[in-house]
Amino acid sequence: MATKSSPRTRQTAPERREALVEAAVEHFAQTGLHGTAVSAITDEVGITQPYAFSLFGTKKGLFLAAVQRGCERIADTFRAAAADAGDEGPLAAMGAAYGELMSDRSLLLMQLQGYAACGDDEVREVVRRGYAHLYELVRELSGADALELQGFFATGMLINVAAAMDLGALDSPWAHSFLKGCLQEQ
Repeated sequence: MATKSSPRTRQTAPERREALVEAAVEHFAQTGLHGTAVSAITDEVGITQPYAFSLFGTKKGLFLAAVQRGCERIADTFRAAAADAGDEGPLAAMGAAYGELMSDRSLLLMQLQGYAACGDDEVREVVRRGYAHLYELVRELSGADALELQGFFATGMLINVAAAMDLGALDSPWAHSFLKGCLQEQ
């Protein structure tokens, strides 16, 4: 007896764009700009490659949208943490919130893939703009001085490295010590 499959719900153009960018973050985080096939992203979302190219122009355009999405998610995390900061203050609250993003390994790997692709002028410009926005946002929300901001962002980069190595999954004294140090710094 044949079963009737349920009809696919038609997505709006903004929903398809959103789904593409979310899938792109996951794929590009793992294999980078040059190692990711657009077909892997479009197959996951259930749309055609020509449609994806009509939205983003090129694979690099989709990659840039994924880089920007990562910056937006981090900015949103910082805003929420600063708004809810208690006695520890906004800088510490934003640091703790960033440490919690280690559970979203793809987001942090996407950042690293963006840095790795900075040999391309367009990518470099988007990454610089996103980083500058995050820097100014943290300064504005926290009132931190240049030295405090340097420490904050340096510790954030250590958290990215820890996420890249998936240190949270490693049962090792040095890994636990490293992670504890990173998370206390923030």
